[in-house]
Amino acid sequence: MDEFAGIRSWTEDRQKHSWQEERGVVRGIGDDAAVVQAVPEAQGAGASEAWHSLITVDTMVEMIHFNDLTMLDEDVGYKALAANISDIAAMGGIPRHAVVTVSVPPSYSMERVKRIYDGLYACASQYNVAIVGGDTTSSPSHLVLSVTLTGIIEAGRSLYRSGAQPGDAVFITGLIGMSAAGLDYLTKLPERARGTQSHRELAAAAQKLADTDGAGALVRQHRRPQPSVTAGRLLASLGYCHALNDVSDGLASEAWELAEASQVSLVLNEYSLPRSTSLQQYAKQAGRNPVDWMLYGGEDYILIGTIAESNFEQAKEELNRQGIPLYQIGRVEAGAPGVWMYRREGSDRTAIPKRGYNHFSESNR
Repeated sequence: MDEFAGIRSWTEDRQKHSWQEERGVVRGIGDDAAVVQAVPEAQGAGASEAWHSLITVDTMVEMIHFNDLTMLDEDVGYKALAANISDIAAMGGIPRHAVVTVSVPPSYSMERVKRIYDGLYACASQYNVAIVGGDTTSSPSHLVLSVTLTGIIEAGRSLYRSGAQPGDAVFITGLIGMSAAGLDYLTKLPERARGTQSHRELAAAAQKLADTDGAGALVRQHRRPQPSVTAGRLLASLGYCHALNDVSDGLASEAWELAEASQVSLVLNEYSLPRSTSLQQYAKQAGRNPVDWMLYGGEDYILIGTIAESNFEQAKEELNRQGIPLYQIGRVEAGAPGVWMYRREGSDRTAIPKRGYNHFSESNR
């Protein structure tokens, strides 16, 4: 059973749709964030339009999402909140309030936990999120950090995975594959970083080596990805963006989510995928195809979505004015849900497997 099949098995048919609607649920399990009706008081006296609330949660587990080599304590806190903010961005929303649960093992000093919260609050300050509560428990061996985040969006403007239509352009709002390449670099460093003592010395040595090797930008992207809130807000405001998702588990996985939710085929072009210089250079050094990281990596936190091809250039101009790139990487076709790719112009298209990071796959156990 994969991660998503597990979620369906655990939650499907537990609560009737009509029962949830009576309790203000607009969109429940199955998207980047839940959408619920905001209570009138939350909309503000004299508000000119109604708002919906967004709710999402993400958890980071030591030795699954990070270790002493891959991240500083501050990076762990920053990224835990950033993952949630990216989900709100994928709905077109504004992040607002967070509650934090941390389970601390005996090996962590109070100073280390404080540094995790330093990262949390740094991210919260950058994205105007209020941290309003949480819970603290002990853990037998590894640190676990879970953040629940709320957001808001104008009623009727939420962007879902299920809106893609045949004839749409498929787009992304930034570079992909850099975070996965940065992680690949870090996982190959233990021998070279040996001799350092503390966690901070180990993580700092890794960044210094990465900078020396030309992989510094990749490591920084892995440790501190930047959620695409402004891009999401702009796309929601256009009124003609049909579907949206964030790239957290890899482009292939997110494209499959759009295809299945919308019951369409997504046909991508490998030659249209934007590539950073640092990604290409490191891939050459590592003897890897950078497209593997782009398709099956993840944690880039840019957005993938669809928009009518006739509106694409207008949308690109709108986002470019705000310094945000918009790349067309394919199109939507009618047909059975699936993802395909042209490896080069004029070639036959090949099926892209439904693969990305999956917590319940045998390879990740």
